[in-house]
Amino acid sequence: MKKQAKNEAIAIFEGTQIRRHWDEEKELWYFAVVDVVAVLTNSNNPQVYWRGLKKRLIDEGANESVTKCNGLKMIAKDGKMRLTDVADTETMLRLIQSIPSPNAEPFKLWLARVGYERLEETADPELAIDRALKTYLQKGYSSEWINQRLKSIEIRKALTDEWEKRGVKEGLEFAILTDEITKAWTGMATKEYKTHKNLKKENLRDNMTNLELVLNMLAETATTEISEKREPHNLEENKIVAREGGSVAGNARNDIEAKTGKKVITSDNAKTLRKDLRTLGENINDVERDQLKKLKKISKKINVG
Repeated sequence: MKKQAKNEAIAIFEGTQIRRHWDEEKELWYFAVVDVVAVLTNSNNPQVYWRGLKKRLIDEGANESVTKCNGLKMIAKDGKMRLTDVADTETMLRLIQSIPSPNAEPFKLWLARVGYERLEETADPELAIDRALKTYLQKGYSSEWINQRLKSIEIRKALTDEWEKRGVKEGLEFAILTDEITKAWTGMATKEYKTHKNLKKENLRDNMTNLELVLNMLAETATTEISEKREPHNLEENKIVAREGGSVAGNARNDIEAKTGKKVITSDNAKTLRKDLRTLGENINDVERDQLKKLKKISKKINVG
């Protein structure tokens, strides 16, 4: 398995985060074993529990369950990429059998559901849009903000597709070019921008205002257009294009600030952007459902896969 955590995502089981990774070639979810151990055992040190369990399984002759747990770099609690054992759904179900826990059966059902949802989305990408809309609505974002956010996903994908055409490597090089764009239009590095909004692991775009999202989209769109025209051949040439694309939005930001007398880059984050909702249950209410139908019509052509 590749060390790079492409398609890494966070899933939630009863309020607890489970790190997972989607392998596009095998069409399988891989889950961080220590995260599952933590949920099932409530252990203060799931790493130690997992090491002990591995030894016991090997001693009992259940080597297959252990050997099928591959190492993959995933984001740890300290925000760094660290190697951790992961297992696919089938292997994870076998491991669960070896962990006495009242959460075992509910967790098995949860594993089956999250795996099925991804396969559904692979066959019908619109389902991914539907689930993304529901998630944002349930978190309390306005329909206007959600529409901008989904459009930003489409624009970002067009940019990363263009970078791949130019030989830019996903991961570190994508991050370097993104940083160049961000600095050019905000005057801050991505890390500084997140600090300004009091963010740590959170997604920066999920914490932008409508205007910040629009200008970020302008920066990325301009970068894509310039790249298609220039056809840069290496990272240094792509960095120049990224700075030029970002400066387009940077100039627009300066004009807006000059005319309004207000700063475009704010410290507002998701806590201040989201509406206060009385209920965040599993089912969205009638108003949210109407918003969802409206947004789906607007967003049908967006590819989030």
